[in-house]
Amino acid sequence: MNKIYYLASCDTCRKIIKSLPNSNQLTFIDIRQNPISESDLEEMYQLSGSYEALFSKKAQLYKSLGLKDKNLTEADFKKYLLEHYTFLSRPVVIFNNEIFIGNTQPNVLKLTKVLQSV
Repeated sequence: MNKIYYLASCDTCRKIIKSLPNSNQLTFIDIRQNPISESDLEEMYQLSGSYEALFSKKAQLYKSLGLKDKNLTEADFKKYLLEHYTFLSRPVVIFNNEIFIGNTQPNVLKLTKVLQSV
């Protein structure tokens, strides 16, 4: 299934979603309303190769918990991703068994090209 994990209250997510062609091909999952399940996270992990790649080090909670001063393991990243939605680098799009993580311009451009080819 082709999915986009996003936060409805995030301006950046909304802007990216609005710019995507053929977004009707995606199932939208608001991670605040529908927290990431372990099986969802496992699917993301299989495609990305690491929990750290899915983890947002920009999250305010990351800084307020002092996690930036700790040496986190893959197990730690997984635990925090399952505990709170804010740790997911958003948006995450899974399309045709390819994963697109975060809001960097190169990532969004690559995703846009893939969706245009549908």
